Amino acid sequence: MKRILSMLLTALGAGLTGSCGGQTYENAAPEQFSGLLNSAGIQLIDVRTAQEFAESHLEGAINLDIQQAGFLRQAAGRIDKERPVAVYCRSGRRSAQAAGQLAKEGYQVTNLTGGIVAWQQQGQPVTADTTEIDVFRTPGGKIVRIYALMHASIRIVFDGREITVDPVGRLGERSIDYTAFPKSDYIFVTHEHHDHFDQAALATLSDDRTLLVTNRRCADQLGHGQVMVNGDRLTLSDDLTVEAVPAYNITEGRTQFHPRGRDNGYVLTLDGLRIYFAGDTEDIPEMEEIKDIDIAFLPCNQPYTMTAGQIEKAARTVRPKVLFPYHYSQTDVSRLPAALRSDGIDVRIRHYE
Repeated sequence: MKRILSMLLTALGAGLTGSCGGQTYENAAPEQFSGLLNSAGIQLIDVRTAQEFAESHLEGAINLDIQQAGFLRQAAGRIDKERPVAVYCRSGRRSAQAAGQLAKEGYQVTNLTGGIVAWQQQGQPVTADTTEIDVFRTPGGKIVRIYALMHASIRIVFDGREITVDPVGRLGERSIDYTAFPKSDYIFVTHEHHDHFDQAALATLSDDRTLLVTNRRCADQLGHGQVMVNGDRLTLSDDLTVEAVPAYNITEGRTQFHPRGRDNGYVLTLDGLRIYFAGDTEDIPEMEEIKDIDIAFLPCNQPYTMTAGQIEKAARTVRPKVLFPYHYSQTDVSRLPAALRSDGIDVRIRHYE
């Protein structure tokens, strides 16, 4: 494989200039790099930050941030050592670092000299990621990135670990290709409705290191999973805990949708940063017991979860610093930022239809 890659790059005019620990990697200018991407089996890796990737990237690239902890562990889960790898960053400096590390692990790697800056200067195409990303910092200084996927599906990257909540691959005309995602370290599923529980998505995101946390009904259907019931608490690492909290309907005529005691909401504490995923619920009395929340995801799509008025009440009960209305389908949530501004709650509307 290495000989074939070297021959191809030589034919394209690229030079062998990088090394790390006795293992070499190739460098290629934009024109040669473009030719390389047209060859079969190439795996294209963008090693910049998630924000940089979202602004623009090369078509078909996978984002693995070289500056995040666990870079090589994530690479091991996403990159095939039997196929050649092409890496790039902004200017070529970070990607050279990544190329060196990957070469040392036995990957056959080519680095784009000059990075995406040189690539665009040569008139080569880039694309943008429409996924919305919000970035937070924990009290301990660790970075948490929250990716708005759709409806109730959320991806979180925390200190090199991948966390997914209610991953679903398709809803109506919207779809998510989870084959382009890293394997999850942790997956949390609130309940078995089709817009929260997708066995194909779970299988795609899981490997033998993934911990899947569900309610009893989902675990019974899957035949596996760590079951949590309302009130349970798990310590997953020294900086990550999860609590299962109630999620149910209380309005007459709606209780059949989400009966009390069956489904979960979750409170994740990431290095002191507390995030509440309410699941499918109304403004239940138990919300009075959910304290010190930094970020809350509250559902708003009547008649299945909350009305706009109920989500205002729930927000004032939980009092998060930041609120993401989610699971809102066609419900108009546009007035919530103004309605809760005087309460000191930062309401952020993302594409969680």
